[in-house]
Amino acid sequence: MLRSLYSGISGLRSHQEMLDVTGNNIANVNTVGFKSSSTVFQDTLSQMTQGAGGPQTGIGGTNPAQIGLGVQVAGVSTNFAQGSAQATGKATDLMISGDGFFVTRLGNDTVYTRAGAFDFDADGRLVSSDGKIVQGYPAVNGVVNANGQLGDITLPLDAAAPAVRTTTAALTGNLPSDTAVGDTVTRDATVYDATGAKHTMSIAYQRTAAGWDVTATNGQGATATSSITFGADGKVASGGALTVGGIAVDMSDLTGFATLNTATISSQNGHEAGSLQGYSISKDGTVTGTFSNGASLALGRIALATFANPAGLEKTGASGYRATANSGQASIGGPGSAGVGSLAAGTLEMSNVDLSQEFTNLIVAQRGFQANARIITTSDEVLQELTNLKR
Repeated sequence: MLRSLYSGISGLRSHQEMLDVTGNNIANVNTVGFKSSSTVFQDTLSQMTQGAGGPQTGIGGTNPAQIGLGVQVAGVSTNFAQGSAQATGKATDLMISGDGFFVTRLGNDTVYTRAGAFDFDADGRLVSSDGKIVQGYPAVNGVVNANGQLGDITLPLDAAAPAVRTTTAALTGNLPSDTAVGDTVTRDATVYDATGAKHTMSIAYQRTAAGWDVTATNGQGATATSSITFGADGKVASGGALTVGGIAVDMSDLTGFATLNTATISSQNGHEAGSLQGYSISKDGTVTGTFSNGASLALGRIALATFANPAGLEKTGASGYRATANSGQASIGGPGSAGVGSLAAGTLEMSNVDLSQEFTNLIVAQRGFQANARIITTSDEVLQELTNLKR
């Protein structure tokens, strides 16, 4: 049989595979995190009809004569170029700006993905749309160990921010220097003990000829006294601090000008226990919970993976990939690490399929298929002429 018949058949098969790849790209034009593929052709083994001859005295060398036996698909390569961003406004929709992959767990299997359409399930775990659990570094008491073991990223709905005992307080404003000697200015503020119980700390300033006598109580029976004086510039000259019941009171920012009576306890560092009210995800992947007492605590940090050869990853379906011998082992790190990329919350990475290129590839595949089909029909006509020699 004619070699051209089999060359034409190999061309049909190869261009059919190119058509399959192109069709899959177009079908996934709106798939979140999808990476397009392209077909790479190579020729097959060529049949030697004449070997090469070296030059000799009186005769020159000759080149080999070979006839190719067709084409085959050398491989299907994946294009990992960044896809465009689509803003969704949903806090759990995440896009990687860089080369990293989300690390997810499906049973005991580790799957990597660029599709960041996540949500929290009934157990508070961050999961993909098909149930794969996002992995990262869980936080312990608000502290994330980026060198620890990977675990499920979880939003504990019953989480509570612990109470914090008040240990410092600060006063600002002005004590009026024209206050009559013996008159008192009192300021109160809410402070907290180690259990989060509220108490009223009271600070009384009694005017003296030299300045002010200060008496403070912490609402639990502790009392402390001090005195404070102001210089000609209205700033504290002496006695700018006292400690009552373990609370260090800073009065160094008070002023002593006339008329204004604006002294106030501007801040204290304690608070009661609080329940989880909301969360946010930052560029470095940290999931931060906000609590009813105003506290913010880290609940975990999402991990990303990179590979020496991403093109070596094996597609597992559902926009997932699995590591192979040629992709190399995953290098795990937090967003923001070198070569990993950062996260953008409320945004999804769309497919990187270029429709104009894909429709061009459709034409190329179609014409290539037609041309190879023409090889077969032409070879058939030649065989027909050959069989007609015998009537």
